[in-house]
Amino acid sequence: MSVKEMDAVQEQSLKSNRCKSTDFKNSFYKDGVFEVLQSLRKNENFCDNKLETDDGKIVFGHKLIFISASPYFHAMFTSFEETIKDNVNMRELDYKVLQLLVDYMYTGEITVTEENVQVVLPAADLLQLDYVKQACVLFLQKQLDPSNCLGIKVYADIYNCKELLSSSEEFIKKQFIEVVKYDEFLSLSLEEVIKLVSCDDTCIPFEEKAFECVIDWVKHELNCRKDFLADLMEHVRLPLISKEYLLEKVIDEPLLKSCPKCKDYVFEALHLNLIKSIHPSSVPQTKRNKHRLSCSQKVVLVLSLSRLPNTLISNRYDPATNVMHIAPELSKVYGTGSPGVLNDKFVFAMGGVHYSQFNSVEMLDVSSQAQCWVPENKLLVDRKSFGVGVLHNCIYAIGGMGRHNNYLDSVEVFDFSTQQWQMVSSMASKRSNFGVGVLNNLLYAVGGDDGSSYLDSVECYDPSINKWNPVAKMSCCRFNVSVGVLDGKMYAIGGIYESYVQKTVEVYNPSTGVWESIPDMYLARQNAGVFTLNGFLYVMGGSLININSIEMYSPKTNSWSMKTISSLEGPILSAVVVHKPLYIRPN
Repeated sequence: MSVKEMDAVQEQSLKSNRCKSTDFKNSFYKDGVFEVLQSLRKNENFCDNKLETDDGKIVFGHKLIFISASPYFHAMFTSFEETIKDNVNMRELDYKVLQLLVDYMYTGEITVTEENVQVVLPAADLLQLDYVKQACVLFLQKQLDPSNCLGIKVYADIYNCKELLSSSEEFIKKQFIEVVKYDEFLSLSLEEVIKLVSCDDTCIPFEEKAFECVIDWVKHELNCRKDFLADLMEHVRLPLISKEYLLEKVIDEPLLKSCPKCKDYVFEALHLNLIKSIHPSSVPQTKRNKHRLSCSQKVVLVLSLSRLPNTLISNRYDPATNVMHIAPELSKVYGTGSPGVLNDKFVFAMGGVHYSQFNSVEMLDVSSQAQCWVPENKLLVDRKSFGVGVLHNCIYAIGGMGRHNNYLDSVEVFDFSTQQWQMVSSMASKRSNFGVGVLNNLLYAVGGDDGSSYLDSVECYDPSINKWNPVAKMSCCRFNVSVGVLDGKMYAIGGIYESYVQKTVEVYNPSTGVWESIPDMYLARQNAGVFTLNGFLYVMGGSLININSIEMYSPKTNSWSMKTISSLEGPILSAVVVHKPLYIRPN
């Protein structure tokens, strides 16, 4: 083989052994570089720029980092006189906020809190730090509450946070009935009130509430607002209000009597009510006679014992029609007084009556087409006859009895966002067969027994400090007591005292710290299903002989009324309010 041929073979061999080029990327490289830069900045090393706030404090940094991280600084240091300056006065920013945002530019991390969000968002908006601004928006969306949503909406509008503005507007419409209870509503402009009251998609399930909030808004600054009444009443759908309410409340309202246009609206409502009572199909369709679109009708999920042994059945009760509908069956018999309900649609049934089920948890999503109970993470502690409360998107399982009939004071909480149970502070007393109320962001454990005697004591849990404290005792001991909360007050209903089932009811006012008696129910009840809806307190079932009756208490008249409902197979164990499901199986 010639030399030339050998060279050719060698070259071919080298080619066959060559690998394709490969790219390598150090995923930690940027983090490491920026850690060094942040360290240099904190030690004021190699810094070529000073950001000075009005109080004379200085934040050091590197101009290239500022330019890279913020379009605001990019424009400042490339197009304006600050290009040649190494000291810039940041008149519109607080030192702590500026320091926080500069740290973000070097680390890509930001901590948003209730205390700083209102100053961090506008500062991020100024410096055009879009990620930080969006983080603040997401934080505020989670903080939306009837007491603050109107203020957040204004804030979102000022700083052009379109997503937050949309979220707050939607929240306000959905929670209108709760929103109008707070002073923020009374401070709205005429245009804002009209926009809310006139909207088809504002959730006002009962038009009486629209009427009441309009009157309240006008009376808040009567001298300068009374001339706006006709403009507002044009959008209140008086024909949808019951004839009884029209006659008792609307006709006698002095503000309406002094307004000719408002009197026309009242006459129209009475006229249409009369037509409706005689010829319902001939009622003319007008704007003021049209039901709003987005009001999710509420129904009541009722759990009761079946005639079959160890079998629990569920039904949906529709207060509007006074009719029961079949609901999904549970796979176990649960031994808790009431299920927990989140967001009016996620229903949790917990704790069994059999040893193997003491820590069982099942959930029903009433908005799901599947309409079935599904298993959830089990309780940490075996329980029966315990109390259940829902607060801040969390479900609390409180006290009860353990596997060996031992009485419990322990408490655990299920965080719906993390899907985990964890223990919190125990009660001062061991309790079983008691009632639970949720009032002003506090949990109340009411009555029950401790294994040796029935209890008249009440204690209160504050999750913000993870502590239970005693409150005023009831007028008597109540075992198997039912508890309801309405208009900022808590009601202890029936139960057993001195071996007798009671029909007495007392109410606790947190502003005075005192329990007061109200008129008795028609019937004595224990372990009744209790719920509140449309300004009334409902008590359903509660004993073997009156399972097909329901009593309604009106705080306005301080009186009870009673009606018969569809008969159930066995005694009612609980009743909770949920959104009316889109998918209901017929009876």
